[in-house]
Amino acid sequence: MSMATTGSAVGSASTPASTPAAIGSAIAFEWTKARTLRSSLGSLVLCFAASVGIALLFGMVLRGAYDGMSPEGKASFDPVGSGFNGLRLSMIALVVFGVLLTSGEYATGTISSSLAAVPRRGVFYTAKLVTGTLIAFGVAAVVTLVTFLTAQAAIGGEHNAALTDDGVPRAITGAVLYLTLACAFSMGLATMLRSSALTLGILVPIFFMGSEILNNLPKVRTVAQFLPDAAGSIILRREPPDDTVLGPWTGIGVLLLWTLASALGGYLSMRRRDQ
Repeated sequence: MSMATTGSAVGSASTPASTPAAIGSAIAFEWTKARTLRSSLGSLVLCFAASVGIALLFGMVLRGAYDGMSPEGKASFDPVGSGFNGLRLSMIALVVFGVLLTSGEYATGTISSSLAAVPRRGVFYTAKLVTGTLIAFGVAAVVTLVTFLTAQAAIGGEHNAALTDDGVPRAITGAVLYLTLACAFSMGLATMLRSSALTLGILVPIFFMGSEILNNLPKVRTVAQFLPDAAGSIILRREPPDDTVLGPWTGIGVLLLWTLASALGGYLSMRRRDQ
């Protein structure tokens, strides 16, 4: 049931409301839509299952493979970064969630009733972005913590990392921010493109293959480190790599700039086109 059908509009001329109050009501509207959208909920379940499942698998493999590593391999072994390998796949699931939450209404045609219920474009877009980002943050926090604990338990007490070890709190906090910002970035881009298929067709290859491939090409490697996925993922390791121009927090800073640019682009697109 949409708010349009009930005859109540958020912040319209007939029912004036302050901007904070209008955004609060619009967030409640978006929350109702998000928790009843099966495809979005399915992507969140996949996010959790993929990350924890891969963490368990990698941890068990690493437990058996550690003794056979070379001295150099043992010296550079990072149980935190290895345990977070599954987060790259769960990040894609969160990106799918953000895209479906944003552009799904254009595909189904319900965007008209949503904009009738929330006529102020800035309020509508802010509420959708805030709602999706907060959901992604909550899911990312749970997924990251469970993934870490699962991976370290599977690696075993001799070689794993504890929550209080140096670099671990930063890596966990950074992983939550990385997943959340990737979702918010996808929401801004999906608003600009208004197509789930087109948005995912651009983001999935970039996030899944593009940054990895470009980072292995010497001539473009430095530039490739500034791509959203490559920049943000540096913080997933307890010990940041020596061969990058970005550090853990500067990498997150670059991803934040990408996200802000995407959010601004989404807002400008909605204000210009969705009249």
